[in-house]
This record gives sequence, structure tokens and C-alpha cells, in this order.
Amino acid sequence: MSPHILTRSLDRGATAFVLIVAAIGVLIPLSNLLLPQGSMFQVPTYLVALWGKYVCYAILALSIDLIWGYCGILSLGHGAFFALGGYAMGMYLMRQIGSRGVYGNPVLPDFMVFLNWDRLPWYWYGFDKFYFAALMVVLVPGLLAFCFGWLAFRSRVTGVYLSIITQAMTYALLLGFFRNDFGFGGNNGLTDFKDILGFNVQADGTRCALFLLSCLALLIAFVICRAVVTSKLGKVLIAVRDAESRTRFLGYRVESYKLFVFTLSACMAGVAGALYVPQVGIINPSEFAPGNSIEAVIWVAVGGRGTLVGAALGAVVVNYAKTFFTSGPLAPYWLFMLGALFILVTLLLPKGIVGTFSSWRETRRSAGIAADEASAAREDGISAPKMAE
Repeated sequence: MSPHILTRSLDRGATAFVLIVAAIGVLIPLSNLLLPQGSMFQVPTYLVALWGKYVCYAILALSIDLIWGYCGILSLGHGAFFALGGYAMGMYLMRQIGSRGVYGNPVLPDFMVFLNWDRLPWYWYGFDKFYFAALMVVLVPGLLAFCFGWLAFRSRVTGVYLSIITQAMTYALLLGFFRNDFGFGGNNGLTDFKDILGFNVQADGTRCALFLLSCLALLIAFVICRAVVTSKLGKVLIAVRDAESRTRFLGYRVESYKLFVFTLSACMAGVAGALYVPQVGIINPSEFAPGNSIEAVIWVAVGGRGTLVGAALGAVVVNYAKTFFTSGPLAPYWLFMLGALFILVTLLLPKGIVGTFSSWRETRRSAGIAADEASAAREDGISAPKMAE
């Protein structure tokens, strides 16, 4: 992917988004580390971690918008790839605890000692090394998406049936990870992390670094998505979304295109989950809950399907609203409010926030161009043709 392709894929709106995210990724950590506590411009550490979580959700929303907004694949199980990336990072963080755990075992995590395990399971080997864990963050979700997509797309499963089986996939993983004998901590999951690459995960500097890395990952994911959707590949994906049978009739191997973008999307979701875990301090099977995947789809719908910028914006807006409303008397009604929001957006703003704004701006621009052309015609003495009598 040449630099020319990357720069060509960034229009004015995309460039503005990149600059805003880059500025936020730099200014918030600097505000936290350099300004004294109590200053009105100082961002507290807990807010750095909270906004870091929002940025990870924005990456997840981008991955969903890539397949849903541009290829028509509505996945209701993308939370599974997010959680698998999180578990891969969590396994590395658990191996870094060593003898500082409650039971002081230098090899086995505390939950394995508690369950009387005498050896480390084979699939935990290698997670004491960061590069291996980073590879698994991308490889495990990508491999699952490739195998799942190859079977589903080869069988030409589409529409609501594909959505249902993606939801069944994440629910099956939820049940599996809840079992203690699987070696992933059961319903308690993985927690009590100490270090990442030798740095204390609770330290202010580490949290700021994780926030900066999350913003950088968001920018990279956004640029990759823009490069895909503005290329010839993106045109084929849109054709698959709008008329899959006709695209197949023209000679395109639709299954290959769908499989590629689905696997790429899963890898992005895995990276989002890996950055999410050290910032929130825990990963457990509840991340596999189908409701989480459905909620992520709502983020994309609210922000604007098929806009990329809208997907990221929707993730931040909806999760900020969730944080605000679930901390007060309206907490028991949050799910009802979320459902009502989805219904209202579907009925009143079917293109989402960014999509509706873009349509309004294009309408204004077209009206302005038409008015300018009419004014120029009048100045040149050209009048509208008269109807024949």
C-alpha cells in the first residue's frame, strides 16, 4: 500500500478526523502529566483511562462499519473477536505477575493454583513474551474469522441468517470461557494485572502511554479502512453490498472479497480488545455476551453507517451517554434508552448523525451551485426556454 494511495484516500473530512484524533492523543496525556493536580486544564488519570476505553470502542466500531457499511455484512458477533484479542493480552499480563500473586507461584496464575492445577496448559506457552502475545492478538481473531467466513460465505449464507450464526458463535464462546476447566479463569476472568513491558499498569505514565497507543491504533485503523473503501477493492465491496448476485454474475469472486474484509475487520477488533484490557484492568467472559455485539452495531447506526468517521463518533457519543446515565437514578433504564435511541435513529435519522449531516451539506451545496448557474445565465442574457404554444 503506497503512500500515494494513503494520501489519496484522505479527503477533507478524513484529514480533519485524523488531525483531531492526533491532537487529542497528544494533548490529553500532556495535560495529565505536565499540569498540576487541581488545575482546570488538568485531565485526571481516571479520565485518561475512561477515554482510552472509548477510543478502543471506536476501533471496534470502525471494524464493524467496514463490513456492514461497505460490504453489507451485518455481524452480531464481532464482540467475540474483540474479547479474543483482550484474552490474548490478558494472558500475557497474567504471566507477567509471576511470584507477586496471592499464592506466590512463579509460573501458574492464581486461579490455576486455587483449582489445584499442577502445570501450565500448553496453550499458555509463549505468552510470557510480548511479541508472541501481540501476534496472537491478531492471529487468533483473524484465524477464527477466516475459518468462520470461509464456511459461511462459501455456503452463501447472507442477510439475517449470517447475523444469527455470528451471534450463535459468540454465545458458544461465552459458554466455553465461563467454564473453569478451560484455563481462562472461568466467570472471574483474568485480572489483578501488575506490569506491561516492565511498566506498572496503574502508573500515570503507563496509562497515558496506553491512551496514546490507542489513538495511534485508531488512526492506523482509520487510514487502512479509508484506503480499502476508496480503492478498486472498495468499489467491489460496495457493489457486493448493493447487488451481490449481479456482482457475482459479472465474474467477481464475491466470497473472496467478503472473506478478506471480514478477516481484516476481525483483526482490527482483536487489536481494540488488546488495548482495552490493560486500561480497564480485567477481561472476563461477559465481553462475549451477544448484547455487547448488538450494542456495537447501534454505535455504528447512530454515528452513520458507511461513513467510518460516524462509526467512531457514534461509539464515543453512545458510551459517554452510557457512562453519564448509568451513574445516576436513570441507571436501571439505560437499556431501554439505548433501544429507544436505536429505534429513533432508524426512523428519523436512517443515515446516522454524520450521514445526515453530509446529505444536508450536499443538498445545500447543490442548491448553491444551481443558484450560481442561474445567476450566471441571467448575467449572460440567457433565459430559460419557453414552451411552444
